[in-house]
Amino acid sequence: MKMITAIIKPFKLDDVRDALQQIGIAGMTVEEVKGYGRQKGHTELYRGAEYVVEFQPKIKIQIAISDGQLEAAIEAVCAAANTGKIGDGKIFVTPLEQSIRIRTGETGEDAL
Repeated sequence: MKMITAIIKPFKLDDVRDALQQIGIAGMTVEEVKGYGRQKGHTELYRGAEYVVEFQPKIKIQIAISDGQLEAAIEAVCAAANTGKIGDGKIFVTPLEQSIRIRTGETGEDAL
């Protein structure tokens, strides 16, 4: 089992969700986060005062999947989240040792 963590632009969330549903992945956890990377910040004007916005709003998606779904999930996220511009995001893949469904007690891939 693997845990995919994807950081994407907020307006691409629906596209990523739809792409994952098309390959049979229905569950994910989504968080609103802020990040700083190569995209850097930008300057905004508010009530006549200029200030720098260094952290960009992003969406963090976490998906627990079986090893067999890994490549398809990565390809789906990459295709759906890609705009071709700086700040499209990143995908991190980590091993997932155990999963347990609280309601039924199922473990391993059965709990996904």
